[in-house]
Amino acid sequence: MNYLIAAVAAALFATSAGAQSPDKAKPAAAPALSEHVKKDISRHRAMSKAHDEAARCLEAGTSEDECQKRLLAACRGLAIGKYCGLKHEH
Repeated sequence: MNYLIAAVAAALFATSAGAQSPDKAKPAAAPALSEHVKKDISRHRAMSKAHDEAARCLEAGTSEDECQKRLLAACRGLAIGKYCGLKHEH
């Protein structure tokens, strides 16, 4: 009886390990992206980087006005408006 339980447990373990194996899983095909979408992705990443740098600026104790100036400079040509495409309450 113990042999049977051990065999079932081993089989279940092997099945679950095989199902999660990345080398056996078929990778999902990446969708074809238009040039417009690729540019949009690039803009979003650049805006994200600019906002991250603005957050680091504030964390460093720099004045909000100075950090805002830096954000505006980093976002020039990327987003519409003076908040680099993002406005939140203060």
